[in-house]
Amino acid sequence: MSDAATPHTVAHPPISARQVAAAVAGNALEFYDFTVYATFASQIGQAFFPSKTPFVSLILTLITFGVGFIPRPLGAVIIGRWADKHGRRPAMILSFSLMGVAILGLALTPSYAAIGPLAPILVLIWRLCQGFALGGEVGPTTAFLVESSPPAHRGLYGAWQGGSQNLANLVGAGIGLAFTTFAGVAALQAWGWRAAFLIGAIALPFGLLLRRTLPETLHRHEARTAAQADDTSLKSGTPVLLRGLGLIGASTISTYVFAYLTTYAFKTLHMPAGVSLGATAVSGTCGLVAGLIGGALSDRFGRRPLMIWPRVFFLLATWPVFWLIVHFHNGPALLIGTAILTFSSALSTAAVFVAIAESLRKEVRVMGMGMVYAVAVAVFGGTTQPIIASLVEFTHDPLSVAWYTIAATAVGLLASLTMRETAHRRVTLKS
Repeated sequence: MSDAATPHTVAHPPISARQVAAAVAGNALEFYDFTVYATFASQIGQAFFPSKTPFVSLILTLITFGVGFIPRPLGAVIIGRWADKHGRRPAMILSFSLMGVAILGLALTPSYAAIGPLAPILVLIWRLCQGFALGGEVGPTTAFLVESSPPAHRGLYGAWQGGSQNLANLVGAGIGLAFTTFAGVAALQAWGWRAAFLIGAIALPFGLLLRRTLPETLHRHEARTAAQADDTSLKSGTPVLLRGLGLIGASTISTYVFAYLTTYAFKTLHMPAGVSLGATAVSGTCGLVAGLIGGALSDRFGRRPLMIWPRVFFLLATWPVFWLIVHFHNGPALLIGTAILTFSSALSTAAVFVAIAESLRKEVRVMGMGMVYAVAVAVFGGTTQPIIASLVEFTHDPLSVAWYTIAATAVGLLASLTMRETAHRRVTLKS
């Protein structure tokens, strides 16, 4: 089918850079929040979960963070169904607003020393609120990017979903490094980690304003492709959803392992804080660059090759890279190893997100995409950090992190091999 407009079609203007930024702002805020939380996990633990044993304080902090993943599937269903019926734009505004309330609530909650057990209860409430909001965030934003971008460049536009995460990681790492370098230990505990959260909250009014100006894509007619199910029920798309669960589950575990590298290098390998935070900065930079490259390559060569071959390399490289980091136990090994793993992993990110979205009919795209992502992140994202922290603690083997990552990657590779190709499909948009 030709992309040229006919008497029965309408050519919509290309999506602008500002609209892309508005769509991915929520995803960026999520990962900024995550990076700051991981960076200052020790300070947050001391503020809300004081304990004579540092490990207990840390693990309670990580578990509380993980609890926030539980309501994500509920948010995906409720906000996703609303988005599929009433529009992508109002769903994105709602989810972003709830995220703002949660991040401000956490930053302003008094410590355990000030209000006692009420402090961790409030922290738990904010994490649950944010989890619900984030469950309804990824579905509408991914659908919007796919539906509003040129069909031949969906991979590149969709890459900004992952690119925003890595950019936020980079910003969060930079702010964490600045506070760690200049504030001092006492200041970090007293107000530094709170200030880092509040800096992220500055984006809230701008993100809401931009999202209010987005075009609505729900009512643009989209022709069905061979990769999509024959009807508009999620039941017919079950194979796609199961494969998507494996794909995003593997990516989620890798992402959260990378995000934990700051705490891993500092707590487990006892590296300086500056070097540890440098790993997060390297991860964000490589993830951003590789994600965009991978998205563009998936438009040219297809989604499947970009889902398969980078995962093969990542699978083979994970254990040697972690062994080098642990064996040499220095900054260069940590930074180079982080760059290798992050770059190879991020090459697949855009292909995964766009392929799942393209495989679902638009009538159920938001809820389907949101459910797959929310369930994968709820099961694997919320448990990855406590699991690897516990593995290292009880096995006394820092390489246990590598084995856990390898197992997850093998599942993702199997799912990649069973996915159908969705790229290079022509879509007609009717008025």
